[in-house]
Amino acid sequence: MNTQPYDLIGDIHGQYGKLVALLTRLGYRTHGGTWRHPEGRKVIFLGDYIDRGPAVRETLHTVRGMVNAGDAQAIMGNHEFNAVCWHTPDRNGGWLRKHTSERDGGHRTTLAQFAGLDAEWQEWMEWMKHLPMTLDLGKLRAVHASWDEAAITIIGGRDIRADDFLHLSATQGTPEFYAVETLLKGPEIDMPPGHFFADKEGIARRKVRVRWWDIPEAAQVSRLAMPEPFDVPGDAAPHDLRRIPDYGVDEPPVFFGHYWLPPSRERAPLAPNIACLDYSAAFGDNALTAYRWDGEQVLSAEKFVTTTSTTS
Repeated sequence: MNTQPYDLIGDIHGQYGKLVALLTRLGYRTHGGTWRHPEGRKVIFLGDYIDRGPAVRETLHTVRGMVNAGDAQAIMGNHEFNAVCWHTPDRNGGWLRKHTSERDGGHRTTLAQFAGLDAEWQEWMEWMKHLPMTLDLGKLRAVHASWDEAAITIIGGRDIRADDFLHLSATQGTPEFYAVETLLKGPEIDMPPGHFFADKEGIARRKVRVRWWDIPEAAQVSRLAMPEPFDVPGDAAPHDLRRIPDYGVDEPPVFFGHYWLPPSRERAPLAPNIACLDYSAAFGDNALTAYRWDGEQVLSAEKFVTTTSTTS
């Protein structure tokens, strides 16, 4: 089979030790200051390289080094997009992303690691702006949160290097905002009037992040929830169900991260052609996860690879 083999790696969030351990386990070796596989395999990084973890700078240098050497491709995560917005004036005396602690997503952890390295950090901002939001290789697709053809059409090949597009992407109510939110954060729908649920921090929520495949004609909102369904009454409105992307069973395999799947959950495809590779590696000993893809169109649990150690 004449197919380039790829190893797809989920959200790293500055966990450089876990990244080194996972690359080593996958068979990559240091080569000329970067990492390369002796059999020609390449990596696809699924976004969220920054924030939360202890070694963001080392993670960024590793990802970019492999990309520059032709041994990897990297896409944008919502944390990279948020970082660019956090540092971009909104033309009204504020910022595209407000500088409030409850919304920084661990970004101040990243900024602390770049203290005194302002020029280098600005270079990273420019690098992040170049990251694509989707990757379509024909037999394989990659996106940070959800694949949605309508959102991809709205973006239309634009990227956030263009200042006007960046501002539109960060402005609620615009088609660009909807498109970027869907691709980088995943679709959400409202709980029915009078219904809500408590998130893991006990905060009442009236919007639910939902899956974007195998969408039924009718369902409780809570049964569609990502990363795990829960049981709170309230049926989804028909118009909400119709606007959720519904990735088809005959589409190419698509890989993504973002959703903080429970670390105790079995590593396995969520559907025959759908795999999430984010199992909450940002915290503690939770595993960084990869998938070894060799051209198959039906994905297998046997192809997931994990490590929690910071050494090989």
